Amino acid sequence: MKPVDRSEILDWMTYEERRAELRPAVLATKAARRIVVGEPFMFLFENRDTIRYQVQEMVRTERLVREADIQHELTTYNELLGGPDELGCTLLIGIDDERERAEKLRAWLDLPRHVYVVTEDGTRVRATFDPRQVGDERLSSVQYLKFGVGPRAPVAVGIDLPGLELETPLSTEQRAALQADLEAR
Repeated sequence: MKPVDRSEILDWMTYEERRAELRPAVLATKAARRIVVGEPFMFLFENRDTIRYQVQEMVRTERLVREADIQHELTTYNELLGGPDELGCTLLIGIDDERERAEKLRAWLDLPRHVYVVTEDGTRVRATFDPRQVGDERLSSVQYLKFGVGPRAPVAVGIDLPGLELETPLSTEQRAALQADLEAR
């Protein structure tokens, strides 16, 4: 997928003024790409609109004006986009209780190797993940994944970590959104 370009990012003041007008469309885009798998696992498949939104939010929140800082955000978030026949995804592990979260993130250290999508023919495609998000003793609660799915959107997302077997089928709307992303490359 074509990376978001600097020319597509508004300055923080202009974005602040237009945020209420721009936000609903992005939230709808995210909703079609958000898949909940079990209680704490939320997969957000990224595209140019979600990445542009994240960069705009960082520019706004941090009040970034230096070109180097804005470019750093673009570079960082553009890494989340998938390449040809690939879907990029942010996996968020939402456990509110701090003690429980710390315990499970240690126990689930091997989780990224057990995340997959299912293709139309039933094949499980394993995620490739950003090794910077996994420490020696615990997993980060935010993981950046990519799935080499080929030209067709998957039909399900799952986890097969022993003792934690979960799978969620994708709705027609979710599949259509991911198919559009694959075709936008």
